[in-house]
Amino acid sequence: MGEQRRKPRTLLFETFLAIMAIGSGAILVWSLVTPGVNVVLLVIAGVILTLSLVVILRLVLDPDMVRASQTDSVLGLASQTLAAMPDGLDIASAQKICDLLLPATSACAVAITGTDMILGYAGAQQDESRSGSPIRTAATHATLQDGKTRILTSPEEIGFPAGSQVIKAAIIVPLTVSGEAQGTLKFYFRHARNINETQISIAEGFGELLSTQLAAMALEEQTKLATSMELKMLQSQINPHFLFNTINTIASFIRTDPNKARTLLREFAVFYRRTLEDASDLILLDREIEQTQRYFTFEVARFGEDRLELDTDIDEDLEGVYIPAFMVQPLVENAVRHAMPSEGKLTILIRALRTGNDVLVSIVDDGTGMTEEARQNILHPESSTGLGIAVKNIHDRIRGYYGGDSRMDIQTKLGAGTTVTLYLKDGALHDEG
Repeated sequence: MGEQRRKPRTLLFETFLAIMAIGSGAILVWSLVTPGVNVVLLVIAGVILTLSLVVILRLVLDPDMVRASQTDSVLGLASQTLAAMPDGLDIASAQKICDLLLPATSACAVAITGTDMILGYAGAQQDESRSGSPIRTAATHATLQDGKTRILTSPEEIGFPAGSQVIKAAIIVPLTVSGEAQGTLKFYFRHARNINETQISIAEGFGELLSTQLAAMALEEQTKLATSMELKMLQSQINPHFLFNTINTIASFIRTDPNKARTLLREFAVFYRRTLEDASDLILLDREIEQTQRYFTFEVARFGEDRLELDTDIDEDLEGVYIPAFMVQPLVENAVRHAMPSEGKLTILIRALRTGNDVLVSIVDDGTGMTEEARQNILHPESSTGLGIAVKNIHDRIRGYYGGDSRMDIQTKLGAGTTVTLYLKDGALHDEG
């Protein structure tokens, strides 16, 4: 805030000095062409003009102000550069970045390449270096191979024909991700003397900036891939257990109730098809609950209607809300497997409501409950199989999709049931459209 207040006052002071200098200069000119002017007035005007010019020069040439101005320019350019590549470095974003960097340097051309072609080019000889065309300089290929910055002072070193009339020097900086060059940033110059420490620093700095952004995007992509793999692992761990129980249940109805067996078999086919279809991304909350109800049908067929019941309480304004797939069913399955009392009925309620932009999804059961030690084991599972990975996967995906403020909470009391609540921060942002 102090810097923001200082700048307007500095500008006002500089404006005042400029007016003083112009005024005193006008008096001096007037005195030179007008006879009989007061000498004292002439001296005063000269002193004011001299002092004003000295102070203005000191302000303009102040190293701190020069550095501050340069820093503001570089930071602004860096912000524009990052904004130009929201989805990574492709032909469109690379061209925007080249167009941004060219006026900020002494280079006559700026280029960005991938590993085998030119992505963007701005400046001299642009018609000969179109985006999408193959890389044509040996120095660029060498930089891609060894990942080293090159400062080249002749067309021959760059890989251009001898006697090139326009581009005679270059700085080539590798764009690296995990230690491997994924592209290059190139500054071309008309003369080798145009390359100085400032130009080298600009090239290396923006090369590092682009490399960092590429690495961040690669990490984000790896995180999504890892989450997807965890989800597939989760399904492969849970499905065999559920598969055999369901097949045995359907088989038991073939002789006693063939119609019910056929119905269950059709629903079982739909259930598994939906499970595979919903394995990758966000799905409608309604679809997730529908799939959970379909799963519950098989459990009721196995244990009986006198032992299991599933109810839902979903806010009407949650229609169209998306959540990560395969979140509700594992928690309902966990309740069936671990909360069912030895006698009597287990009732499970799926409740979903909106609070502002947040969405809360709860799985409530009136089962056996658990000890505090068991609750902590679920919240911090060490198991890498079965429902241990299910709980961990759900927790990790919630934070991955909705941020660190989102979480899974478990409230339980031995003999009095368990409530698992998913707090999805800004969950409403996943509304369709």
